[in-house]
Amino acid sequence: MIEARHLRVLRAVSTTGSFSAAARELGCTQPAVSQQMKALEASAGTTLLIRTGREMRLTQAGEALVRHASGILAGLTAAEEEVAAIAGLRAGRVRLVSFPSGSSTLVPGALAALRADHPGTRVSLVEAEPPRSVDLLREGDCDIALAFRYGATGGEWDDLVVRPLLTDRLIGLLPEGHRLAEAPSVSIGELADESWIAGCPRCRRQLVEVCEESGFAPRIDFATDDYPAVMGLVGAGLGVAVLPELAVESVRPKGARAVPVEPAIEREIVALTLPDLARVPAVAATLDQLARTAAR
Repeated sequence: MIEARHLRVLRAVSTTGSFSAAARELGCTQPAVSQQMKALEASAGTTLLIRTGREMRLTQAGEALVRHASGILAGLTAAEEEVAAIAGLRAGRVRLVSFPSGSSTLVPGALAALRADHPGTRVSLVEAEPPRSVDLLREGDCDIALAFRYGATGGEWDDLVVRPLLTDRLIGLLPEGHRLAEAPSVSIGELADESWIAGCPRCRRQLVEVCEESGFAPRIDFATDDYPAVMGLVGAGLGVAVLPELAVESVRPKGARAVPVEPAIEREIVALTLPDLARVPAVAATLDQLARTAAR
């Protein structure tokens, strides 16, 4: 019989490439990983891993098992949570992944309301930007992923339950002494000759696309995923930026002015989960609270 704990070990070895790295990720010893892999191969009746130098390579059978492992583990988690909630053993556990500006704006209010209504529900939070956050959901490492996208991307989330939360407009950020800092709005084309400070990779790609549509390639001198750092660089007069409104709300810009950008650049903020997990009471309650918080 193939056990869930063995599948988790196989997936960790596949992801990290070695027994020692998998042991560090799982918080156990290398011999324990080796022992569980031997047990899994005995259950499967075939070799799943081949050692090549210092790394491990999956056999065809190993690749097939890893491919099915994420769905199996996610389904088991959903089943455990739903049965536990029905049996009244505990209110539930929810593993939430969010991008940083969502963590500082949407998440606190939603989790505070969730705790007030369901004090037994335990929620953990880690941060990751999409698409990594979505990968964590599909791999069974979280129950809900807060994510965003610019424009509809066909088929990107077709296998997931998508709960729309809000539309987040991008805001221009200019140094206080900038010639356009007092303008009611600014067009991207007016900033063609500026030094740019770019954000996360997905936001960076969107910035480049928008600028190219306006007829220029932005000169990106600074790039950082840290929104306070972006604001600090703008405030110091080192360049201009566009940031999501959620990010501007979460950090008070010093020495910088927020100015609406034309044409409007918007991103869709959503909460994602797996179809099986959407039926878990604690997950459903968390999704509801995120939607209510976003609507305020």
